[in-house]
Amino acid sequence: MSATDVVVVGAGCAGLSAATALAAAGRRVTVVEARPICGGRTFATQDRASGDWVDNGQHVLFGCYHDTLSYLERIGARTRVRVQASLTVPMIDGAGRTSELRCPALPSPLQLAAGVLAWNGLPWRDRLAVAHLGPALAGTSLPPADETVRAWLVRHGQTEGLVAMLWEPLAIAALNQSIDRATATTFVEVLRRMLGPGEIDAAIVMPAVSLSALLIDPALDYLRAHDGEVLTGAAARLLVRDGQVEAVRVRDREIAAAVVVSAVPWHAFAGLFDEVPAALQDVARDASDLGSAPIVTVNLWFAGDVLGAAFVGLPGRRFQWAFDKARVTDGAGRHLSLVCSDALDLVERSNDEITALALEELRGAVPAARRVPLERATAVRERRATFSLAAGQPRRPATHTGVPGLLLAGDWTDTGLPATIESAVVSGHRAAAAILGRGHA
Repeated sequence: MSATDVVVVGAGCAGLSAATALAAAGRRVTVVEARPICGGRTFATQDRASGDWVDNGQHVLFGCYHDTLSYLERIGARTRVRVQASLTVPMIDGAGRTSELRCPALPSPLQLAAGVLAWNGLPWRDRLAVAHLGPALAGTSLPPADETVRAWLVRHGQTEGLVAMLWEPLAIAALNQSIDRATATTFVEVLRRMLGPGEIDAAIVMPAVSLSALLIDPALDYLRAHDGEVLTGAAARLLVRDGQVEAVRVRDREIAAAVVVSAVPWHAFAGLFDEVPAALQDVARDASDLGSAPIVTVNLWFAGDVLGAAFVGLPGRRFQWAFDKARVTDGAGRHLSLVCSDALDLVERSNDEITALALEELRGAVPAARRVPLERATAVRERRATFSLAAGQPRRPATHTGVPGLLLAGDWTDTGLPATIESAVVSGHRAAAAILGRGHA
């Protein structure tokens, strides 16, 4: 039996943020990952035909992702993102009209209100409605637990036009669920953080490299440089004896550790045990009952420039956002990525059907896509990309568990955030802080 200070099971953003925070504090960490590659739901693979690195799904960060930016700083990857000076979002509406929401450099939350009031993508009546949301966001009260995002927006005077052009695209991107199903509580938390006091809190932060090169590979290098160990292709079983964690079994090896961090997705938690301990039955049941939502990404390689911008919002369409990877990732890819969040109606369709729909919508919005020849297309499905935020979902667990020595991390734990990179990193940092004896759990 080998020994280490802490075993982290799961090498996604939650596990790696916990592991690197512990390594920075001098702990010896072993990370165990069941899959042959690290990254969880944030990784990239190299496309054989083009040589481009293709992310398993496009991720966008915000300046209010304070824990994620701290994580990037720790692992030496902070310079691998581009930070907007202020929130700027180009949009192409259903009629093909292009406009740009550009928020001026004003104290929060005035910048968003000023940006919407100056936005020519909507008539004045719709723009003025944004003022009605201010009091709801300025306070600390939360919406009723079963109130949907749309119902909350309507209750606070948001017009149909403003919802369709701004709030719905933002909510679907953040929550990966229809605003008619997702509850408003988490969306309100997202908006409050975006409109926080930080100078760049509302700004979009774009990865300038692939997800693996930004979030994963530098973390693995950091761990190895700090006497850590990373095992891949190694399914783990947690050995709980006499009510506490004793070791982690990996292949034909048992790793003794006084502390274990489970950083696997909700749907994999129960599988960590030969038999779920009595103290974890409720957590395992809730995790198994937690719903999920898919994301579908279509990658399109054109013979020339099409989009003319790093990214564009496509409100009112199934593919809500388009990204030009040549502009987003420092010219490291020449394909477009079109993202369909809340993709329940697409995930089971054939690749040909999915790519045809994406191309049809892009050509309907962007004239250049009708002129420039398409060379090839691929579709990527992340079937359980996020957990559900619909009413009636089971509670999300805390960092500490009923088993001494076992802590939880993962975007699905009770961070108050949706299934984002920031939620994952926050959870990892909380687990590390609990182990190190500081911070709440």
